[in-house]
Amino acid sequence: MKVTQKWVFKLGSSFILGWTLGLLVLGLHSSTGEGRFMPKGRENIRYIRKRKETVDWVHSWKQTLFLLLEDIPFHLRQIIASISIDGTSATTMILDSTTGEPLWRPFLYNESCPDALPIVKSIAPENHTVCSGSSTLCKLVSWWNTVDSNKESAALLHQADWLLWLLHGNLGVTDYNNALKVGYDPELDSYPPWLLSQSYSQLLPSVKAPGTPIGVLKEDIRTQYGFAKDCVVCTGTTDSIAAFLAARATKPGKAVTSLGSTLAIKLLSTSRVDDARYGVYSHRLDDKWLVGGASNTGGAVLRQLFTDEQLENLSEQINPMKTSPLDYYPLPTVGERFPMADPKMAPRLHPQPESDVEYLHGILESIARIEAKAYSLLKDLGATQVEEVFTAGGGAKNEKWTKIRERVLGLPVSRAIQTEAAYGAALLALKGAQQCV
Repeated sequence: MKVTQKWVFKLGSSFILGWTLGLLVLGLHSSTGEGRFMPKGRENIRYIRKRKETVDWVHSWKQTLFLLLEDIPFHLRQIIASISIDGTSATTMILDSTTGEPLWRPFLYNESCPDALPIVKSIAPENHTVCSGSSTLCKLVSWWNTVDSNKESAALLHQADWLLWLLHGNLGVTDYNNALKVGYDPELDSYPPWLLSQSYSQLLPSVKAPGTPIGVLKEDIRTQYGFAKDCVVCTGTTDSIAAFLAARATKPGKAVTSLGSTLAIKLLSTSRVDDARYGVYSHRLDDKWLVGGASNTGGAVLRQLFTDEQLENLSEQINPMKTSPLDYYPLPTVGERFPMADPKMAPRLHPQPESDVEYLHGILESIARIEAKAYSLLKDLGATQVEEVFTAGGGAKNEKWTKIRERVLGLPVSRAIQTEAAYGAALLALKGAQQCV
């Protein structure tokens, strides 16, 4: 079970709908024209399990989508103008191109296909984003080399694409954020020749900008749920991009650091930067680029060492203006992705002082140093210099950590007002609605 929060998002006399779908959650959100959220309660979402250890993701995603449609107050359905959905990046579905039914179980975002990686590296440019075992292209190649039948009738979609298809009925449409990890070139606005020359390129979907109207809701859905005939379904994006959009970091040099179980950073840049050696890649945002990477350090390490109560109590006793002499590299297990790519890097959490306050201070400051090194790397690779950092995720609540990070980074650091990915999806729905006016 996962708890999600529901919001209402008003634009004039109409409402805008944005959903976020992760592996465990589909949240129903909308927002006001001024960008203010009004919480309207919480939903308990249950997932259909085949067995204790497995989840029927397709059934769960579809059922949750329609349960949430039912949950929208009936008097609001007639005035909802547009809908958009974001989903986890590189969550890949292979479907029948006629019926839309899955031909294979979904490849989840964090699944790796090492069998396909040598093949992908042999055709893609060096250090390309797809040169990772968890890329969408590696998943496609792995499936292609595994099956013997149904190849001619197959189609590839991402998680958000498939859910949107359930609403609009036009199979084979994605957005250029989701398409990045299958090899789409957002700068050229096309698939590259090295990809189109492959036999499996026939599975690739057409690509539109996020927030582009695809079509109106299918007639059977409009009739069943009471939506307006002109309610538009728009292309979506990935969950991390939607979260960045929610933070409203709209100028080059603005960045968002997500302090969840890992440390992920995204920087709005005028220049595109891609380098698989460091796990760095760029998403297109209109005429700018969202450059980022994700370290394995973060909240998962803290959870291994401290309870929530300990973190709160110990943090209160830290002097954030004092530099910690402890030099750690906090990792939950062996291996680092960014800002240094070293699968054999071991965690470094010693020596441990007698004081738990000093120990936590050293860990928090060490994570801040990794964050600073990450932003420095992006600059060295050619991205716009970071000027201000907004913080999302659970770590954003720790005010002492924020002050430590502000000192280490030498930059203004603040908590993002909105951090829900669904707020970003709602902004894309708003963008699509405005194109229809």
